[in-house]
Amino acid sequence: MDPKQSITSDKRVAVITGGAQGIGRCTSELLTERGFSIAIIDLQEPTATVQAIKHSGGEVLSFTGDICREEIVDDFAHQVLQRFGRVDVLVNNAGISLIRPAEDTTAAEYRRVMEVNLVAPFLLARTFGRIMLAARSGSIVNVASIAGLLGVSDRAAYNASKHGLVGLTRTLAAEWGGRGVRVNAVCPGWVKTEMDAADQARGTYSDADITQRVPMGRFATPDDVARAIAFLADDAQSSFVNGHTLTVDGGWSSDASWESLRLNKR
Repeated sequence: MDPKQSITSDKRVAVITGGAQGIGRCTSELLTERGFSIAIIDLQEPTATVQAIKHSGGEVLSFTGDICREEIVDDFAHQVLQRFGRVDVLVNNAGISLIRPAEDTTAAEYRRVMEVNLVAPFLLARTFGRIMLAARSGSIVNVASIAGLLGVSDRAAYNASKHGLVGLTRTLAAEWGGRGVRVNAVCPGWVKTEMDAADQARGTYSDADITQRVPMGRFATPDDVARAIAFLADDAQSSFVNGHTLTVDGGWSSDASWESLRLNKR
């Protein structure tokens, strides 16, 4: 893969991890609407996302593989350059959760969460960042979490990985901002996705636990998060935004009210 490969298309290209469902799928479809060609990588075949993009007249490359493996990331990047000749946006969206008391979390579980949520985004940012740096243009958006800004019980591995992703975001922004590549993060609160459904199925929390805590009284939707990602991805809208963590949490991280006070204001 040659990071100095010349640009062969005038159409912007967005690379999105975890594009088969949830926030990744919604972001892929939204950026298609905004004129991007899309390259998706996921552990599962992103059939529905690909069909939706093609149905809307967009161009898409799909790739199935484990982003924790360097050779997979390198192969994916090679195919993206072969197909499109350029990369303008990277959205590090793929992630996994682990809800378990810290004292019951195994080292293997902790390492797996770190691999997916923190090591893989680094590998992708390094690989695609080299291409962007050669072009002196690009935007990387890391999907972190309010768990990357605040502590949440029973999520030691997840919280640590997302705090690390926020730190990685700020460091790359400092290193690469002067070379034309912006790096930012979105920090969603609780979002209605397949991950939320799986976590709730284990009985770890209910809808009411979230909606009573969020000042806006609802979960985020994947579209809420996708629109924040699209804002940070677009140089026309966020050209001087770099190293920023954009919370998309309905006010969760701003409200220190106790529950009765919070609910009394609705």
